[in-house]
Amino acid sequence: MELVLQKFCEYFEDIYADADDKFIEDNGRRIFLIYLKPIINGTGNCYIESRTRNMKRTDVIIDYKGMQFVLEMKIYHGQEYNRRGENQLLEYMDYYHLQKGYMLSFNFNKKKQTGVKQLLVGERVLVEAVV
Repeated sequence: MELVLQKFCEYFEDIYADADDKFIEDNGRRIFLIYLKPIINGTGNCYIESRTRNMKRTDVIIDYKGMQFVLEMKIYHGQEYNRRGENQLLEYMDYYHLQKGYMLSFNFNKKKQTGVKQLLVGERVLVEAVV
């Protein structure tokens, strides 16, 4: 999944680097899912806004070759908003008993730093991609 996010960052930058903030989260989700579909086609599934038993909605859950990945998508609105997204992802990771979770942020700041990084939170890993 990390490689998928790295390549998505590259392709997104090539195509949408000059997009403005009118680009909404739903558009980003659609573009990512169009990118993801041929990768998992025939060997996995993805679920959009699946509900947990406590009725929380996850952005995207991907089942691929017997593994499960939870992906949270956000439009970047500052560090505090980003931290809330990370905490939301940690809750989903707890719910699905996962040690690694993924976040894709669409950032329209001119001085943004795109790419993929890993954050260690206790024994869990958050992989954050910024486009």
